[in-house]
Amino acid sequence: MGPVLAGVLQLLALMAALALAYVPLGNYMARVYSSDKHWRVEKWIYKGIGADPNTEMRWPAYLRGVLAFSAVGVLFLYLLQRLQGHLPGSLGFRAIDPDQAFNTAASFVTNTNWQSYYGEQAMGHVVQTAGLAVQNFVSAAVGIAVAVALVRGFARSRTGELGNFWSDLVRGTVRILLPLALVAAIVLVACGAIQNFSGIHEVGQFFGGSQQWNGGAVASQEAIKELGTNGGGYFNANSAHPFENPTPFTNLFEIFLLLVIPLALTRTFGIMVGSVKQGYAILATMATIWVGFVALMMWTEFAHHGPALQIAGGALEGKEVRFGVGSSSVFAVSTTLTSTGAVDSFHSSFTGLGGGITMLGMMLGEIAPGGTGSGLYGMLIMAVIAVFIAGLMVGRTPEYLGKKIGTREIKFAACYLLITPALVLVFAAASMALPTPGTSMTNSGAHGFSEILYAYTSASNNNGSAFAGLNADTQWFNSTLGVAMLLGRFLPMVFVLALAGSLAEQRPIPATAGTLRTEKPLFTGLLVGAILIITGLTYFPALALGPLAEGLAS
Repeated sequence: MGPVLAGVLQLLALMAALALAYVPLGNYMARVYSSDKHWRVEKWIYKGIGADPNTEMRWPAYLRGVLAFSAVGVLFLYLLQRLQGHLPGSLGFRAIDPDQAFNTAASFVTNTNWQSYYGEQAMGHVVQTAGLAVQNFVSAAVGIAVAVALVRGFARSRTGELGNFWSDLVRGTVRILLPLALVAAIVLVACGAIQNFSGIHEVGQFFGGSQQWNGGAVASQEAIKELGTNGGGYFNANSAHPFENPTPFTNLFEIFLLLVIPLALTRTFGIMVGSVKQGYAILATMATIWVGFVALMMWTEFAHHGPALQIAGGALEGKEVRFGVGSSSVFAVSTTLTSTGAVDSFHSSFTGLGGGITMLGMMLGEIAPGGTGSGLYGMLIMAVIAVFIAGLMVGRTPEYLGKKIGTREIKFAACYLLITPALVLVFAAASMALPTPGTSMTNSGAHGFSEILYAYTSASNNNGSAFAGLNADTQWFNSTLGVAMLLGRFLPMVFVLALAGSLAEQRPIPATAGTLRTEKPLFTGLLVGAILIITGLTYFPALALGPLAEGLAS
């Protein structure tokens, strides 16, 4: 069997597994966020944090809950790292430096999981399990909660209430993420991923020196890392490390985990707004972009230049032989089109155009299918923009799901759309203009610029993957990337929740003969076109200086 055919068959198997999980998981999540009943363990949590889960919140109160909870998370994780040297199970590792501790705290609380440290050489068991792993769960639950609040904005009328943040947060963690992560961790352990709290072991002598590895609760963290589209690895090699991702099956299973919740949320959306077809339209948009990107990535990585690569059957530099070019291409596209950031290969070693595809996936806003929650609300914002464009084209007041898209709504959507590109381009330009940040680049020219551009694209979009050629463990990058992660996560949420509140206050508009049918393939095509054109107009000059220049020159 040739490598191309093997890659295609793996892709088809993945799509079949996702199709089987789509309806039951989507239906279950809709029931979770629509139920009036509270589990006993949830009542204990509400009592412990002093929250009333039955109190409805308007969007400012919902936003205050998101920001307050996240601020406490940043402070707790920062202090945990700074005190690591005094904690049990630290494996002898010292406290993390202030700038790196801030960067890591911001990273995991924002669901970014950017890592400027070597996990196996910096973080002990307590920080990994009580700090990083916990944030993997709750940061994902926050994203789903905000998405559900926006869905309620479309579904409700003549009220500004969007539900209760604390109830949505706890339910997402207890009823969805914990059970699924438990099952996934068992599968990973059965397939060879490690799960222990052992210390540091010397595993052999190499070239006159020794190599050491430490154990850890790897499988459990790997499960929620993918399921919650987090991406932070226990080891520096991330999902390319055999302790995290031992076999070709686990590689495909991890891709399934990082895609399944974002895709199934489109079904949840359709059920909650009372039209499953609307969910299918959003799903079709996500699937079209994802399949298109996978096809392009496989083409660029298989249709390479040079006799050495042709003999190898693909651009194998930086890729694990046990996964191959096809599976690595699917992983790279999936992790950058979601907000996962996990890697099973090094994106810096991809072909010039292949590296550009990973960057473009993040620049789209990671909406195909995007992160847990963030992908759905990002795609719904783009749907609002597409409806507005369609309304201008035909001279009608735009409306979506029975809600009028007026001046106020489009301002919120436009502000959401502009935040991330502004962060990416301003910080990347500053890094290229100043003398010190440029010394962190491993390469010069177009590829060196791509390293910088990729870093801020990853941070501002809360992805977390890296080009693997940039030394980001400096005060400049730790600080600016941390700020980019915080602003890129929470500023968009302000406008998402404000839009949700504005929509919830409206009266529903009955559909007429002139209403744009947003459940039809025509709207799917319009939405795909709007996403690609808006992203292209925003980022094309920067891409032309980096991956496009490199790809065309090779």
